Amino acid sequence: MTTADFADTPTPISTPVSAGIVASLVGFTSSFAVVLTGLRAVGASPAEAASGLSALCVTQALGMMWLSRRYRQPITLAWSTPGAALLAGAGVVTGEWPAAVGAFVTVGVLAVVTGLWPGLGALVSKIPVPLAQAMLAGVLLPLCAAPVIAFADSPALIAPVAVVWLVVLRFSPRWAVPAAFVAAAVVIAADLIGSGTSIAVSDLIPGIDWTVPHWTWQATIGIAVPLYIVTMASQNIPGTTVMASFGFRIPWRASMVTTGTGTVLGAFAGGHTINLAAISAALSANPAAHPDPKRRWIAAFSAGCSYLVLALLATALATLVAAAPAGVVETVAGLALLGTLAASLFGALEHASDRESTVLTFLVAASGLTFAGIGSAFWALVVGLLVRSILRRQSPANTASDETG
Repeated sequence: MTTADFADTPTPISTPVSAGIVASLVGFTSSFAVVLTGLRAVGASPAEAASGLSALCVTQALGMMWLSRRYRQPITLAWSTPGAALLAGAGVVTGEWPAAVGAFVTVGVLAVVTGLWPGLGALVSKIPVPLAQAMLAGVLLPLCAAPVIAFADSPALIAPVAVVWLVVLRFSPRWAVPAAFVAAAVVIAADLIGSGTSIAVSDLIPGIDWTVPHWTWQATIGIAVPLYIVTMASQNIPGTTVMASFGFRIPWRASMVTTGTGTVLGAFAGGHTINLAAISAALSANPAAHPDPKRRWIAAFSAGCSYLVLALLATALATLVAAAPAGVVETVAGLALLGTLAASLFGALEHASDRESTVLTFLVAASGLTFAGIGSAFWALVVGLLVRSILRRQSPANTASDETG
């Protein structure tokens, strides 16, 4: 799924308020399972993961409400879905969950610095986009393969989810993943009833679990650095491009400071990172939200209000996810990431001159290796940059000789 799916074929929406509600519902239901999966993978308990999801909803809601009203633009924020996928592949690092929270705080600080100091943004922009996309694609591959593996193990549980997703995808791509989650919820409910398992009411009540961050060099290098790069390359930069396509110029410094500050504050409650939205931004910024561009900011403001309501549901949804049969939630998360995987593969292999380095970056990231306590995402970038540097140093004469020989 690409931004064009939303930008080129706008669906008529009666008011900017309803456009904002739709944007929040699509953004939340299409990727919250990925967020919970990522947070659990780096050591969060079910309660801590639910707290993190709530924190993300609240911080991005307040951030987009302030930005949209202040600048009268439909500036939509989101959590980093690619970043959550990266966490799912990173695994528990040295220092466990408190160290992961420390890495989240670091990412927020880096985002603030990016807004205040152009030099850091310029440095990040020097990282070749194909390598960043290849790293992301490698991280996503195991997650997107999960539905296939789950189907082989439990076809009766997975088939309904996959069929609903495919049917809705045919007619309304933006609602395919939310529909798949609804199907998964029915499967989970049926399994709970069949097994006689009950869920305590106390497990459905919203709550916040505070975590004191701890910093380790393994978490900083293995989580914070790749998470920052992925968020910038896959969310913030595309987000500004999407908004520009609708005639809006994002206030870069204010956006980075706002999202960075929100990330720092949300990290103490378990949230990984918030950023500019890309795909869901089109829902608030396109003419379907309102014919008058000066009124579309109301859509983003309404989306923020909706996320405050959705934050109250985070604990109940996390409890439902924790009670799911093996493979069901992984299937929803994998289906949600297929569009991102396709876009990442396209971006990684678009330029023939970088294909050797991008393929190696992809393979290292997909391998899931951990070396010196640091996950595969970081090593994928290191290998890719090293190979790219070596190959780019070949002289034209040597290259020509190799080709003719």
